[in-house]
Amino acid sequence: MRVRAITGFFFIIVMLASVLINAAVFTGFYLILSAFCLHEFYKLVKQSGTQPNISAGLINGVFIFALFAAQAYLSGYKLLLLLPVTLSAIFIQELFKKATAPFNNIAYSYLGLIFTIIPFTFFHALAFVSGSFNFHLPLGFLLLLWANDTGAYLVGSKLGRVKLFERHSPKKTWEGFIGGILITAGVALILGHYYGEYSWKQWVSVGILISTFGTMGDLVESMFKRSINVKDSGGILPGHGGLLDRFDGLLLAAPIVYAYLYFISNA
Repeated sequence: MRVRAITGFFFIIVMLASVLINAAVFTGFYLILSAFCLHEFYKLVKQSGTQPNISAGLINGVFIFALFAAQAYLSGYKLLLLLPVTLSAIFIQELFKKATAPFNNIAYSYLGLIFTIIPFTFFHALAFVSGSFNFHLPLGFLLLLWANDTGAYLVGSKLGRVKLFERHSPKKTWEGFIGGILITAGVALILGHYYGEYSWKQWVSVGILISTFGTMGDLVESMFKRSINVKDSGGILPGHGGLLDRFDGLLLAAPIVYAYLYFISNA
């Protein structure tokens, strides 16, 4: 328990620093973090017997994130036209491997990019959804995500009776899910008071989206781990498992929240 608390403390400090220092640190940190998450995904997939194209996948992952992140600093989208060239490397590399199921390897290589890299590009884009770097949105997203996790755990452990999705996550309950939404909505009200870019109603809407799709992301990651018979996605965070265990809620919620805020900002 002590190790878990210490790890959690330093994890929060690092995450807050990554958002608050400046735009360059924010971009660089999440570029590296998304690459580590992708590598962790590929390591897990290998345990099931599949052989994803790790080197080509990681190169493409870094390239995809960097190209989309560059759009926040530069105008024009011409560099994105390079993606079909680099993505084809995953197919080409498989030609030189003696694999019994080459298209399984290709499929999981691309799935890793979709499951890890793409969500982090949307999370990065949250900071620039209004046109220039603003740490309020990514910071608010993290605070709401943590509020949901904390609220769901506290309410679920005290009042939880009805299972939410027992087949994939036996400990989650409807009471915890609802408690997480209510506590997240409360934090969203506070954010709406201090961060005036959006109204309190819009912040609460963001909180509900994060609670709902963050929980779904958690369930999807649990389904993935059960399919390959592992408990934790890794051991990089003592007492907390792997990076995917810590960011599973972000993976589905970030693209949804970005889309919502983008259409609000450009309505």
